[in-house]
Amino acid sequence: MFTIDIDPNDSLESSYLQLNAQLAALLSGERDLICNAAQFSAFVMQTLPDLNWSGFYFARGEELVLGPYVGKVACTRIPFARGVCGKAATSLQVQRVDDVHAFDGHIACDVASQSELVIPVVVQGKLVAVFDMDSPKVARFSDVDQAGLIALVDTFVAATDMNWSI
Repeated sequence: MFTIDIDPNDSLESSYLQLNAQLAALLSGERDLICNAAQFSAFVMQTLPDLNWSGFYFARGEELVLGPYVGKVACTRIPFARGVCGKAATSLQVQRVDDVHAFDGHIACDVASQSELVIPVVVQGKLVAVFDMDSPKVARFSDVDQAGLIALVDTFVAATDMNWSI
């Protein structure tokens, strides 16, 4: 049984360091992309407060296709030209949106979502996926959250073979 243990008295920065060590332990010994993406999505959803969606969209041609996630049913395909995820995919830059309703072209898969953080997953210069988190709270994600979550995504990438075959 895997348990997550974070000291509630620690700083947010310290909490992310602890989470990163625990994520590395969780993914240790498993290299499968789908398995690790599912575990990672659940880990983030379980450990971070005020989220209503956590998961992956994989790059396929000129669109993103839904991968492992935790949350309500979601949009299955997102063209690179649309939404916060599409902007992260085309720019290869993290997108942190405090108010998704003010974001031109936002795709509302869940009307309860108010803010969003999307991290491109780039391996050897190529977009593999985006990791998307939604929150029902406006301005949920801080600079510290962004840095901590980028580090978590880096740990996921290092622990995972970024290919999928049948």
